[in-house]
Amino acid sequence: MGKGHWAAGAALLASLWVGPTVAQVQTQVPPVVAGAPTVTVQRIKVHSPSIEGNLEGESADRDVIVVLPPDYAGAPHKRYPVVYALHGYSIGAEQWIKEIHVPQVVEGAYALGAKPVILVLPDSKTLHNGSMYSSSSTTGDFERFVAHDLVAYVDAHYRTLATRESRGLVGHSMGGYGASRIGMKHADVFGAVYMMSPCCLSARDASLLDADGLAQIAAIKTREDATKLSWGLRATLAAAAAWSPDPKAAPLYLDLPIQDGKLRPEVLAKWAANAPLAFVDQYIGELRRYRAIAIDVGDKDGLRGDAQALHEVLDRYGVANSFTLYPGDHTSAVAERFQNYVLPFFSKNLVFASQR
Repeated sequence: MGKGHWAAGAALLASLWVGPTVAQVQTQVPPVVAGAPTVTVQRIKVHSPSIEGNLEGESADRDVIVVLPPDYAGAPHKRYPVVYALHGYSIGAEQWIKEIHVPQVVEGAYALGAKPVILVLPDSKTLHNGSMYSSSSTTGDFERFVAHDLVAYVDAHYRTLATRESRGLVGHSMGGYGASRIGMKHADVFGAVYMMSPCCLSARDASLLDADGLAQIAAIKTREDATKLSWGLRATLAAAAAWSPDPKAAPLYLDLPIQDGKLRPEVLAKWAANAPLAFVDQYIGELRRYRAIAIDVGDKDGLRGDAQALHEVLDRYGVANSFTLYPGDHTSAVAERFQNYVLPFFSKNLVFASQR
């Protein structure tokens, strides 16, 4: 499901990047809750002006999955909070709902006492398998897509409580990075945020770019060529497309942190500037606005250290947050966490009634 981050060395790659098939096998599924109410799952397209005109050729018409509460159709005057859930690297929204076992876990959460919300799961998969939910002329502005275009569409087309206090943001791995990044920069939009095993919190390096990999990338002539690269090389291109775009560098329109066998400090600086642990200090005032912030990570997850470091930064500033270290690895408990912790968290911390 959500994929881990670019490790300081290739030896860490296997522990931090979990393939989608493995993720499905390893994810523990909570038992079906007898008598759980039935939700409605809709698949829609949302046009994003923020993604229009990107150099990579990503569609501005994004697939989005919407999960409506059991009583949505039968209570035509009722309005609901909205939770936006961001998927991880190398998957889209369809695989995301399979891996967290939607609608089962949503129905189970409601049967166990969580208050119903409108759950929105946007697809942010790109040519290189993930947008990083970042702002880039190469991929398009996926940060603004989530925080502005998608929110505006959902508020216009569904019966939402259209205030920040009634909007939640959650994501796993790359989606957890998205939740941290978007959460820090858009506290005016969201009222509670939950980061599940967030990736990429600390600065990435160029350790996975060896001579062979650079030669393979240099040989790319078409979009199809890029899709044939190894997992690690595609992940590196995703980072570069998101964090070091270059409108003059066709056909991929990105700068790599190594050129002609030499490190490019100016590119690595751009990557570092997109690391939440590097910019969190700039957004402490915004983070104080949240009704609640939660971070969780498995005790065997290679991302544990960075997740704990973010928690410790927030603690030092006195920003209220919870940090949970649970038994498991990067993907082993995500479905169970979503049912028994994520949705109850938003049930407790979002506003469920109009404040007008």
